[in-house]
Amino acid sequence: MKRRTGQDRSITAKWRPATLGVRGGTARSEFGETSEAIFMTSGYAYDSAGQAAARFTGEQQGMTYSRLQNPTVEMLEHRIALLEGAEAARSMASGMAAMTAALLCQLSAGDHLVGARTMFGSCRWLTDSLLPRFGIETTIVDASDTDGWERAIRPNTKVFFFETPANPTLEIVDLAAVCGIAKAHGITTVADNAFATAALQRPMAFGADVVAYSATKLMDGQGRVLAGAVCGTEAFVNDVLLPFVRNTGPTLSPFNAWVVLKGLETLDIRAERQCRNALQVAQFLEGRVPRVLYPGLASHPQHDLAMRQMSAGGTILSFYVRDRAQAHALLDGLELIDISNNIGDSRSLMTHPSSTTHMGVSEEVRDSMGITEGMLRLNVGLEDPADLVDDLDRALRAAGL
Repeated sequence: MKRRTGQDRSITAKWRPATLGVRGGTARSEFGETSEAIFMTSGYAYDSAGQAAARFTGEQQGMTYSRLQNPTVEMLEHRIALLEGAEAARSMASGMAAMTAALLCQLSAGDHLVGARTMFGSCRWLTDSLLPRFGIETTIVDASDTDGWERAIRPNTKVFFFETPANPTLEIVDLAAVCGIAKAHGITTVADNAFATAALQRPMAFGADVVAYSATKLMDGQGRVLAGAVCGTEAFVNDVLLPFVRNTGPTLSPFNAWVVLKGLETLDIRAERQCRNALQVAQFLEGRVPRVLYPGLASHPQHDLAMRQMSAGGTILSFYVRDRAQAHALLDGLELIDISNNIGDSRSLMTHPSSTTHMGVSEEVRDSMGITEGMLRLNVGLEDPADLVDDLDRALRAAGL
């Protein structure tokens, strides 16, 4: 591979996802390194004053400041865009920086947003608390009710915002239908694809305009760094998103970008193995607990839709026990699986959403989402699934199940 082959779209367009994850976006320096270099620099020097001026006017391509461009970060952005099938991408310091930027870069006072009822707790805080402070109206809808999206449209509606599969209920949005409604009304769709990543689902293939990520999750996949990304057309990324990023600075560090680049090299094989493990664990739990939510199970109410949009059921599942006391007893009975609020890790992690990830959401809103005191969310990792089943069996018995 030549120095710039990984950024040549005429070549990378022929590569398949596993190859893109390893080589997409790579740009080698004159030293010819095989692994991407980490450019730990805040600024750049110029050969002349004229060169500096030309870069700032955009007449000449090149780096100016690492809040805007960095060679390592740029490689990550190319790779994520290639995996997503997007024209361009910008990385962010965290997933929530990505969600915030994807919305605020295009919304102003007097605009209206329609958001899905079930989302990550901090995303609901954006729609319910932050946006209204700036005069941006929000309407929350049942994401699975496709007609509800259209009924919520107003003359000033600018954005549809949703997560699919949703955290933590694994609710599925009909991407083609909802994005089709948005396009018919000139509304921009912003899809949070953190649970699936491009390894399992590519929302733009179903009509989504913008795809946002917490790359902290399955993209890094090993619990090491925080990172986020926003994908879209070149016009959106460069003309709408970039001015917001340039002036507010939700910048990803070169080191964290390099770590995510390394994570993407194994995304394809990790996702495949973790999905297989998750299905086995979900099948075990289905016979032991009152209810399991996993898109890969035929019992999931949107299983058929999920399998049309996703290549597998995902790495996350949720299930219900009686109440908080029983949920906490089950968590405390675990020996192998960690109690942790994160997801996307190579280690299996379990959390109680109502007291952690969605604690900041009111009880009324949690109830409307289906997040009860007895709900538990499980990120299934790369361990032997038989060991995970043994651990769950022991914990379930300790909790009286």
